[in-house]
Amino acid sequence: MMEDTLSSAPALSTRAAGVFGQAQLHYQALLDKSTPHTGIRWSVTGGVLLAFMLRIVLAQGWYIICYALAIYLLNLFLAFLTPKIDPEMAEEIEEAEASRESGPGLLPVKNDDEFRPFIRRLPEFKFWLNATKAVLLSFVCSFFAVLDIPVYWPILLFYWLFLFVVTMRRQIQHMIKYRYVPFANFGKQRYSAARL
Repeated sequence: MMEDTLSSAPALSTRAAGVFGQAQLHYQALLDKSTPHTGIRWSVTGGVLLAFMLRIVLAQGWYIICYALAIYLLNLFLAFLTPKIDPEMAEEIEEAEASRESGPGLLPVKNDDEFRPFIRRLPEFKFWLNATKAVLLSFVCSFFAVLDIPVYWPILLFYWLFLFVVTMRRQIQHMIKYRYVPFANFGKQRYSAARL
């Protein structure tokens, strides 16, 4: 009798692992199919974010969850705007890699430096995926009364706006100082098929 329960436990865990593996494969296939559809992906995320915000306004609560989501999305956005390797650290990296060729991701810091493409610290797809997961998690959290911590929401809104202005001003100054534009298609010359 004891042997029957011991032999069925590994079979059960093997089945559970198989089901989990299949679910993971379907999830990855769905992500792979959605990769080229940037506009649709962001539209769906924006719709879910709008539904979450509507829920917050109508329910008159869960402001702390909304604030935490806004801080997290700001953090993701800043990582999306910054280069993979900070130009301020470029000199130190070049000294450390003097014997080797410097890798991609470094921005030119002088006029005579060679062109290096802008490589983001957080790629667009990961930005979208993390933002979507955070919005969905926040939406789910807004259904639990335990997480409705009473706060005075105008202070949170003011503090978030202040934080947004300060961090974006610093980021824009960084972009101007090191002459980079994080938006790949902005200002690039386009060629039509006839000219090629």
